[in-house]
Amino acid sequence: MDELSMIREAYGEPAPPALREMTEARARVFEEPASRRRVRVGWRFRAGLGLVAAGAAVAIAVTVTGSGSPAPPAVDLGKRAVLAAAERAAAQPTGRYWFSDQIQGRSFLMRPESGEYAIVGAHSEGFQWAGARTGDGGAFYGRDLPARPLTPQDAAAWKRAGSPGTFRVWEKDHYSTYTRGTTQWKANREGASRGGTFLVGGRTMTVARIQELPTDPGALAKMFFDSGGKAGVPVPAGRPMSPSDKMLVTSDLLELSPLPPKVRAGLMRALAAQPGIRAVGRATDPLGRTGVALAAADEPVRVDAGLGAPPQEQGEYRVRSELVFDRRDGMLLAEQRVLTRPGGAYRTREPGFVIGYWAVRDSGWTDTMPKPPSGLPS
Repeated sequence: MDELSMIREAYGEPAPPALREMTEARARVFEEPASRRRVRVGWRFRAGLGLVAAGAAVAIAVTVTGSGSPAPPAVDLGKRAVLAAAERAAAQPTGRYWFSDQIQGRSFLMRPESGEYAIVGAHSEGFQWAGARTGDGGAFYGRDLPARPLTPQDAAAWKRAGSPGTFRVWEKDHYSTYTRGTTQWKANREGASRGGTFLVGGRTMTVARIQELPTDPGALAKMFFDSGGKAGVPVPAGRPMSPSDKMLVTSDLLELSPLPPKVRAGLMRALAAQPGIRAVGRATDPLGRTGVALAAADEPVRVDAGLGAPPQEQGEYRVRSELVFDRRDGMLLAEQRVLTRPGGAYRTREPGFVIGYWAVRDSGWTDTMPKPPSGLPS
């Protein structure tokens, strides 16, 4: 039985969106006006189009459903589901302009006397596009998204605390304040692309060169997983890339680079075959979309008083990196950091709580010059 047939039996056939639904969704994404962004933190550059922002922390809190069983069955349906998604990724179309619309955020715990609740902070959206040909141009836009209570239960606790409009939180070595306000889209003109070239895994490539990338998983693993520095990931000299490093390289490439469909599919297969990477079955991303996920082995995170962290933020917890893929078309939905063992600031949270994320609201090729969406993400 092939992978697609096995997944249909195990999970059911995902209903493909109707043409009308896809058209309406695309229209909503490219509606005119604007809204906002956190200029205060700046934008960080990541491997990809080279237009992305500098600075904001990656994170938020959500629940991952069906994160797999400790002892996988003899037939690893989770990994087969990812491979089936990769097969669908190989059939995606191309066009004149590549665009990527991404949302990032972070979860913070508020601890008023009336009771603890979680919020989404460090919450922003970035939209970037670049033309396939020199002279087609490119642009990057960013806006702030409002900080807000995470779940209905958190919203109830927030109301009991008096519905504050600002949230003062600890971030690594300092306090930050987030608000329920929004900002308009702001264009970043520095380094705006003229089109025709893209940053792919730390390498500047023309569209023609990108089209020549290998599709074989082994060749792609050698190209992007053997040397983190060359792939745009800061790996110390002499240290091999960890599973989490490989997840980061893959997410950067899939989120931000206009890889040909068969190259994207090959990269997904390459990651799924790496030691320390396993499938976790069904997962839900921060935007509420369900898919299948690959995860790296969890790692400890320890916070002590050395950087001035308050007592409630100190302690150790464990997290793992996950990449969530859409089963229908193999596209990357999100990169997220998931709590596996509570402790430290997250001592009251349950395993599966997503501490941080970088979600792809939409991405792909289009023949129409892209525009940032006017509506806020749900």
